[in-house]
Amino acid sequence: MRSTVVASNSLVDGLDITAGGDLNPPLARLRERISWALYDFANTVFSMNIATLYFSAWLVKDLGRSNTLYATANGIASALVVVSIPLFGAISDATQRRKPWVVGFTLVACVSTIVMAFLGQTGLPLIGEGVTVLAPASTLVPPGVALFAVLAAFVIANYAHQGALPFYNAMLPELVPVDHRGRLSGLGAAFGYAGSITGVLLTFPFFTGSLPILGAIPERAIHFLRNAVPFTAHGGRVSTFVPTAILLLVFSLPLFFFCHDHNAIRGKKHIPWREAFSDVRHTLKEAKKYPGTLRFILTSFLYQDAMGTIIANMALYAIFAMGFEGGSEATLFVILTIPAVIGSYGIGRLVDRFGPKRTLSWVLMGWVVLLVAMIVVPTRGAFWIVGACIGLIYGGVSTAERPLLLSLVPDIEAGRFFSLMVLSSRAAAVVGPFVWAFAVDGLKPSMGTGFAYRAGVATVATGMILALLMLRGVPNNFSRPAHSR
Repeated sequence: MRSTVVASNSLVDGLDITAGGDLNPPLARLRERISWALYDFANTVFSMNIATLYFSAWLVKDLGRSNTLYATANGIASALVVVSIPLFGAISDATQRRKPWVVGFTLVACVSTIVMAFLGQTGLPLIGEGVTVLAPASTLVPPGVALFAVLAAFVIANYAHQGALPFYNAMLPELVPVDHRGRLSGLGAAFGYAGSITGVLLTFPFFTGSLPILGAIPERAIHFLRNAVPFTAHGGRVSTFVPTAILLLVFSLPLFFFCHDHNAIRGKKHIPWREAFSDVRHTLKEAKKYPGTLRFILTSFLYQDAMGTIIANMALYAIFAMGFEGGSEATLFVILTIPAVIGSYGIGRLVDRFGPKRTLSWVLMGWVVLLVAMIVVPTRGAFWIVGACIGLIYGGVSTAERPLLLSLVPDIEAGRFFSLMVLSSRAAAVVGPFVWAFAVDGLKPSMGTGFAYRAGVATVATGMILALLMLRGVPNNFSRPAHSR
């Protein structure tokens, strides 16, 4: 972390704060640290199932809608984050309360996902892979209204899913000393990708009546599951939405019950809204006080745009460019997520040993190489190998970026700057999906589906190269504490 981290500490208002303004608390109880990390598990269930695997394929492949429509819904969600999250972050910093925001956004995401399932099964045609009985749209809700409402619910769910993350990240410095952040961040990322595997395994039976790799489940068991969980009786990708909402809620409960805001400012009955608006207005100006902060936020704009775009469209790439069928893309994601569990924790150790900037540079270099390989590999077998390598480094970005930002700014202002970083990445996410959609939808009629989707990946690789070049100018403030050398 910053060299000031190992300087003399002082107690300010009962808190152990370094000369650089960083919180340096003792280790929180193991139960609280594990509960915090488990939220990565819960949140990534949603990220995998809704934002990556099932919704996009249901909309584009099963319902026959365009990449551009999907990009529009994603873009609106990201725009809402851009408008609101920095303000909420300023309010959070004013009160030093993070947990209520995480809880509130998570509950909104759960409810909205259930609404998607209800409208998808009552107002739109029951068609596509895995559907047991093909049926036209119900007359309960007109199809046009139902599609608009499903997209609106997806926008809200996706917005809430993204909105919880900066407040979740800002809880980190209250739980561990500065030289343990990489480890806890890496543990959270590893739990997150374990959540991806678990989420797919537990929802896939509602999709096809089978398990990835293992095959068919007895019909009696499937009948029981689909009768026990509402809006899953017909099968298909739309039947995975409610199970996903349930898993998101269940695995968020440890954070709800066992994590705390250790430094919350209590006793205030009035939230200083005017002051919060003023803080938002001056956040960019204040960032100039901390060398490299604005440059790093711009860097995150580029690599988060690239990663968000490729992950949001990976299922479509597997289906249309590589020929995965019958839900086999879900098996692909399960297998490729296993290396991410190992890689995330291992990269966390690299962060603690070599620093977050060097580690993030290595991760971005790996992304560039593997995206180029993804474009040129000719077979599904080779694609599996490339995908496994992507899985190994995927968690490295979130593992390294959290400690890197914390090395550039004081911890007591972390919520504001995490929100600013989310603002940057979400602003990019408004652009990235449209670049992908225009490349794919624009080239597909003349150049063919395979070429069009590979061109989409090329746009992602370009963004990652630019991010790597930008990162070179970010200061390396890492200094290992003497006792950990």
